[in-house]
Amino acid sequence: MDRNMNTTFNQLKTLLQEVHDLTKASAVLGWDRQTYMPPGGAAARSRQMSTLSKLVHERLTSDEMGELLESLDEWHRSLDPDSDEAALIRYARREFTRGRAVPADLVQEMTLATGEANRVWQQARKEDDFRKFLPHLEKMFDLARQYAACFPHFEHPYDALLDRFEQGLTKAELTRIFEAIKRPQSELFKAILGSGVEIDDRMLRQHFPADAQIAASLEAAQMLGFDLQRGRLDLTTHPFASAFSVNDARITTRVNENFLNACLFGTLHETGHALYELGVAPRLEGLPLARGTSSGVHESQSRLFENLIGRSRAFARALLPVLQKHFPAQLGDASVEAFYRAINKVQPSFIRVEADEVSYNLHIIVRFEIEVALIEGGLAPADLPDAWRQKFEQYLGITPPTDREGVLQDVHWSWGLIGHFQSYALGNILACQWWERMRDDLPDPDALMAAGNITPLREWLIEHVHRHGRKYPPQELVRRVTGGPIDPAPYLRYLQAKYGQIYAVG
Repeated sequence: MDRNMNTTFNQLKTLLQEVHDLTKASAVLGWDRQTYMPPGGAAARSRQMSTLSKLVHERLTSDEMGELLESLDEWHRSLDPDSDEAALIRYARREFTRGRAVPADLVQEMTLATGEANRVWQQARKEDDFRKFLPHLEKMFDLARQYAACFPHFEHPYDALLDRFEQGLTKAELTRIFEAIKRPQSELFKAILGSGVEIDDRMLRQHFPADAQIAASLEAAQMLGFDLQRGRLDLTTHPFASAFSVNDARITTRVNENFLNACLFGTLHETGHALYELGVAPRLEGLPLARGTSSGVHESQSRLFENLIGRSRAFARALLPVLQKHFPAQLGDASVEAFYRAINKVQPSFIRVEADEVSYNLHIIVRFEIEVALIEGGLAPADLPDAWRQKFEQYLGITPPTDREGVLQDVHWSWGLIGHFQSYALGNILACQWWERMRDDLPDPDALMAAGNITPLREWLIEHVHRHGRKYPPQELVRRVTGGPIDPAPYLRYLQAKYGQIYAVG
């Protein structure tokens, strides 16, 4: 690198580090808002986070950023595309182009609106009062349409929203993926419900004191590799994970004292997110490349640790003794096989985060179809509760008795995360693609899990997925790891093999 290019690139790097630090500072405020902030601080917190989002937008779209990228253009073309330098310039160019398309006032308004919308959503959910949340829901979808209109080159407005979370993914491609899984997953779900096999999960539906649940769940997270020197666990209304550096990842959970799964598997889910962020290569620390490459890839890690490991028969052998230590009266007499079957019971569920693996993606398809209808204008927000109930009856054969168990259950729309739900379904699919490749590479992953030794599995994920951070776009990362595109086939094979055996269905 000649001296002039070295100076110019370092200027770009410094500017991007400032943007990254501002983004992480906002993330700290967001984490605190969902965990420890007193209710009275909501208005000021929204203003503070809005100010930070404006500063981030201004720096990303500044004339200085544009001039630096223009100066580096020819040099960038000479770089090895796999180099960190090339990846950082690609990232900056994409963010600069996208940022320039969106007015700063709209960015600030979107951030400001989420603070109030989230506060009201929490009240509306608690009181089961959809009408209270409706004006904010209308505002969030109106802002989403305004945002999408800034990108007229996309074939569909929803593509612009998807692109925020899953670079390169379109509504058409997502529809194709969902069409590939919808019928076989629905048929498997119906076959299981009609199999006559009854799974007894009463062992999970006893009284489990909150403190003991948190302690047991944290110990399970540590079994997966969660390091308390680089993370912590807290309570919140809707579980989430946040990372502020490659050495600071926070997870949250919630407790139902009469059902163990919510806290236990919610914690394992968020642990997967945290492990991804903690596995990013240290050399990327302080740069915007030091984070997961997309929401779908991120969800693949949470679903892999929650389900493919956490709900496996092999890991049940290591996990059950830990739970028996914390709950001797409730689980002391449980067998591994009975516990394994209980945690994998398939049944219709109103709540997405408590849904079994077989029905889970049907929850996502409901949300995807509703979001598209809202963006296209074919569905009015005021009609959403009825549309939600109709979709649930169509796909899951049940009707939520309340909006708390229906349209108000998820936090995402109050945060402005329209176009994000698809990430969970992609996560399930990608998790199984990684899993098949991992099982080809590791000698006996079941023996490792049964012994509670997750380290080789985690190290495989660090090597192939985590360490790259955002260096590669998501679909390129998938090709590098698996040799092909996003493919639902491994996911369908996994479901059929596991649940076909549990429920004796072909």
